[in-house]
Amino acid sequence: MRVPKVFGIGFQKTGTSSLHRAFEILGYCAQKGFFINHPKGVIIPPPLSNEKVLAVALGYAREHDAFSDNPWPLLYRELDAAFPGSKFVLTTRDAERWVESLVRHFGERPSDVSQWIYGVPYPRGHEARCRDIYLAHNESVRAHFAARPDALLEIDLEREPRWERLCAFLGLPIPAQPFPHENRAEDREQGLAWRRLKNRLRGRGR
Repeated sequence: MRVPKVFGIGFQKTGTSSLHRAFEILGYCAQKGFFINHPKGVIIPPPLSNEKVLAVALGYAREHDAFSDNPWPLLYRELDAAFPGSKFVLTTRDAERWVESLVRHFGERPSDVSQWIYGVPYPRGHEARCRDIYLAHNESVRAHFAARPDALLEIDLEREPRWERLCAFLGLPIPAQPFPHENRAEDREQGLAWRRLKNRLRGRGR
């Protein structure tokens, strides 16, 4: 296992999929979050809380050494205490662009995770609250690590030199390949359009 562990603690839609892939390229045993109260995930009785989710998350944290996506951002304080010497990466992006992406992706689909993070079941119609929670999270992370700047990297993956800053922070050589750009909205929309077209073509062939 690589030491120290590194936790991506930026909210969803800040490049967490790209960060996860970057961890894999760098050779980490990476874990990209886990679904909660979802057919593909684990069941945790609602209402969710840090204490309940941490009890499950610690099992994953012991088995891997790099992490991103939910629920890791909500647990950074507990993880910092449980795994001393770990590194933390706060991915950020413009708040307005972030909330637009959040609403486009999750819309009005209710979830226990949304209720836990934002205090509302889904983001559409609650944009101001979600934006406030997002900004407050980033400020809380900065305050928590203010006395230990070597433990935190804050990076906007849309705007900044990515491999250079991430690898310098982790003390690793820069890979000889472009920084990954995963889970782009336009790629998802193109994929959805292609699936719809194939379904229509199948229907005509019957």
